[in-house]
Amino acid sequence: MADDSTLALLRLLADGADTAAVGRVSADPQARELALSAARLLEDQRRRERELRALVDTARDLAAAHDPERVLDAIVHRTRMLLGTDVAYLTLFDADRGDTYMRATDGTVAASFRALRLELGAGLGGLVASTLQPWWSPDYPHDQRFAHTPTIDSGVADEGLVAICGTPLVVGGDFVGVLFAANRSRHAFTHEEVGLLGSLATLAAVSIVQVRALHETQATLRELSLAHDAVRRHGEAIERSAAAHDRFSSLVVAGGGVDDITRALVDLLGGWAVLVDAKGMRRSEFGPAPGAPAALGSLDPLSGDPVVEQARAAGRVVSEGNRYAVLLRAGTDPMAVLTGEAQTLAPADWRIVERAAMVTALVLLFERQAELARQRVRSDLVADLVTGALDPAEASRLGRAQGFDPTVPFCVVCLRPTTQPVSSLVLAAGAAVGGGGLVGEHGRTVLILVPGEDPGTAARHLVERMHGFGEVTAAGVGPITGPDGIPAAAAEARRTVDTMLALGRRGEAVAATDLGFAGLVVGSTPDVADYVRRVLGPVLDYDRAHDTELRATLEAFFAAGRSAQRAAEPLHVHANTVTQRLSRISALLGEEWTDPDPSLEIQLALRLRLLLPPAARRRARRE
Repeated sequence: MADDSTLALLRLLADGADTAAVGRVSADPQARELALSAARLLEDQRRRERELRALVDTARDLAAAHDPERVLDAIVHRTRMLLGTDVAYLTLFDADRGDTYMRATDGTVAASFRALRLELGAGLGGLVASTLQPWWSPDYPHDQRFAHTPTIDSGVADEGLVAICGTPLVVGGDFVGVLFAANRSRHAFTHEEVGLLGSLATLAAVSIVQVRALHETQATLRELSLAHDAVRRHGEAIERSAAAHDRFSSLVVAGGGVDDITRALVDLLGGWAVLVDAKGMRRSEFGPAPGAPAALGSLDPLSGDPVVEQARAAGRVVSEGNRYAVLLRAGTDPMAVLTGEAQTLAPADWRIVERAAMVTALVLLFERQAELARQRVRSDLVADLVTGALDPAEASRLGRAQGFDPTVPFCVVCLRPTTQPVSSLVLAAGAAVGGGGLVGEHGRTVLILVPGEDPGTAARHLVERMHGFGEVTAAGVGPITGPDGIPAAAAEARRTVDTMLALGRRGEAVAATDLGFAGLVVGSTPDVADYVRRVLGPVLDYDRAHDTELRATLEAFFAAGRSAQRAAEPLHVHANTVTQRLSRISALLGEEWTDPDPSLEIQLALRLRLLLPPAARRRARRE
């Protein structure tokens, strides 16, 4: 029965206590350390949930805003609150003057700082603008990586800033500004904080796209005011577009997904609409769309459609008759293509397509961020399982929490990409596995725990489901049951992949046993009898059934340097008899058995058979 201190720890964890409260309990060190680990996981989960809620709230404000200009102020304010910094500010690029100016600030006190204009190439923001990458410094005034100028240093000193982090705003591949978070004391920004700032910057960039679209609409209205009929027609078109925008926004606010947006777009324009993701898979459709994929997970025929290809190249809405397509991006990263055919497609209808694309991109971005958060948890769990850091009961509990049951037979599959980054392969493998397995990155490889009893089949099926990713080398080990066997199986799977690459078998998917003697060498528990059976089984079975000496003939043939004439002497038979036996062996093993690789396997199996005890020899002969 648990003592009082252990119960106190459990009560604190049940009440959601933080690590400080748990650490103050006097308890068994091991119990307290486990409780602290659980409390840290809960704190991380709550932090991630807060960040995700803040991103969703910001996106909803963006989708529902009637004045998009004010969304940038809201994003800057939420940046400061979410990252817990003293100051947050956003600069925009002024193409006429060739510098950036303060567009929105939160937490600033110095008027000189709010009026600051930053030259391109100068300061931390200048490096962000020139590289289109995030940069941060725990002590900017003394950081010599950046080009300091009197104007910038004076403004930073007036505001008292020390630690600064900035990330670029990119729209359509063009630099438009920088989102900053800063503290008035030293602070080492974490990768999570930099990533969160990047997500907020993406929302700010989407807001700028919306502002530009609004400005374009206003300019069109001013031009159409020259003619009463034109004003009326285009006014109706804009109202229709605004109504569509409100409808799409309402769907997102109500928790709708990409299927709901696709359906709403067809309701507004008629015809049909299809969403094809970056891998060429059909993600959503509504209406009588042509060219449905032949099978689940296969490439969509519309992925190579000329209008879709034009949209990918142009990065905007393109049309051909009543056909349309638009590329969806997260910053400069392509996410999907929205394509379809309307009953009629006037230029004003393009706005509806653009708004549908923008809201769909937001939904996809939220899904991606949520999936990344979930995948980080799974990767951490896989790393713990592979290193044996968890006791069996805890490993089973955490595995079931992620939808994976280690008590059911499963295989360990190791994947290694040829050209693509491992991080991208993790996401592709996660989508291929679905909810029944675990995917994680460990040792610059991707390791997958997937239910099943045939490791070779498991490896091949995974690679087949990722056919749009690129070349992948895969090796499966198993089956195993329970978490105790995972470290050894993972090590064997990695060794098998290394062996495949060394043997020039890149891009294949096999089990260790498929590699012949090489698989026997890299296996954790080599089964010599099974190897002999797989190589010599047909010959041994024939000898047993017909009381022949084909195995002995093979041994004599190789011992005689592949000469039937010389092999006949130790067998005490005529050379023609040896030739007839070799023909029978060809019928049993295939005509290629004398080729270099199969011949090497056969000779090795013959030698290894001599090392087997009598019982194992009999098992190899009859199984």
